[in-house]
Amino acid sequence: MVSVNKYGYRAFNEMVDNAEELHVEVSELKNGATVVDAGVKAAGGYGAGMYLSRLCLADLADLQYIPYQLNEHTVAGIQVAIDDPVIACMASQYAGWRIVVGKYFAMGSGPARALSLDPKELYEEIGYKDSSDKAVIVLESGELPSEEVADKIAEKCGVDPKEVYIAVAPTSSIAGSVQISARIVETGIHKMHDLGFDITSIKHGFGIIPISPIVGDDTKCMGSTNDCIIYCGKTYYTVDYPDIDELTDYVKKVPSETSRDYGKPFYDTFKAAGFDFFKVDGAMFAPAEITVNDLRSKKTITSGTANPHVLLQSFGLTKV
Repeated sequence: MVSVNKYGYRAFNEMVDNAEELHVEVSELKNGATVVDAGVKAAGGYGAGMYLSRLCLADLADLQYIPYQLNEHTVAGIQVAIDDPVIACMASQYAGWRIVVGKYFAMGSGPARALSLDPKELYEEIGYKDSSDKAVIVLESGELPSEEVADKIAEKCGVDPKEVYIAVAPTSSIAGSVQISARIVETGIHKMHDLGFDITSIKHGFGIIPISPIVGDDTKCMGSTNDCIIYCGKTYYTVDYPDIDELTDYVKKVPSETSRDYGKPFYDTFKAAGFDFFKVDGAMFAPAEITVNDLRSKKTITSGTANPHVLLQSFGLTKV
């Protein structure tokens, strides 16, 4: 079975080797853990964002920058193609690890999650287990991690702290924005999982999505980066499913437009909810469009519609 940490470690080493041209800064904590700053104090950029995306996906995806058309406007976008989407997305990329040490908080994603088994029931469901003496993780945070943070990661993953490899960038950075958009395939799989769909039937995944510009602080950028997925993220999956009618019913329920909170920039919805995620309809966190090709029935079904108007509002694009 593919080791996500083995593949992630290979990409991490490449990132370190190319640190100068990527405008990232590499440091070693007192406990020996390695930290790559891709946007906290370092400038980072599109190159760093590509590496963060590769790390999150355990280097199991083909990633390319593309132009994305929003009505008459062209913005940066990213294309994601994956042949092992359940392992790459759910066993690695899914940002399911809340890392809290004192006042430090970060959302953790990437290969190390497969060692921490967070959440354990997901790994049991997909039948995946990694074995590695190295833990590679991407943190979404506006602060660099301390030795104590690395120690906690090492303990949870069962590795020596000197074998912990951390890349970090805030949401309000180019690299951070890129790696969030690169979650487009994972977001669709996650929504299907929430609906009760057997995600192990998903064999291949593909997605295209805009990349948000920097529109403000981390909270503002959390809104615009989510809006890229919600309003203009497009996904395509190849599945092997036994019941085409049941599959069709699932596909109808996936797009973000099925949410009661759909229709305005996510930041506005989040603010109205008192910045409490639990008061926002979870159905919002889904791609705008989903297309599924079923290998058994040989049928292809699609649901959802892109909404560039709302995304342009979120970006605050001004024509002069």
